[in-house]
Amino acid sequence: METNSRRNDYRFEKAKEKVEKIKGFYHHLAIYLLFVPFFIWLNYIGSDFPWAIFPIFGWGLGVLGHAAETFSWNFIFGKGWEERKIKEYMDREEDLF
Repeated sequence: METNSRRNDYRFEKAKEKVEKIKGFYHHLAIYLLFVPFFIWLNYIGSDFPWAIFPIFGWGLGVLGHAAETFSWNFIFGKGWEERKIKEYMDREEDLF
């Protein structure tokens, strides 16, 4: 019974961490979406050069990276790559030691 309780506690903590990560991402996204019009407005009143695209694009890449980490997107290795590699190395035990 104690093992089941520990497993539920562990699952609860992991779920809580995931929810905190998602909440942090949505805060980041909301702040980004608030600042985009501000950058555009500053650019409009202050300059003919469209400098606002640089911070908007750069910060947008940061938001995209945050989303990739939060939602476990893996653009380079694809879905399930890590699990396949672990299984491959477990099948070839001699390579591990």
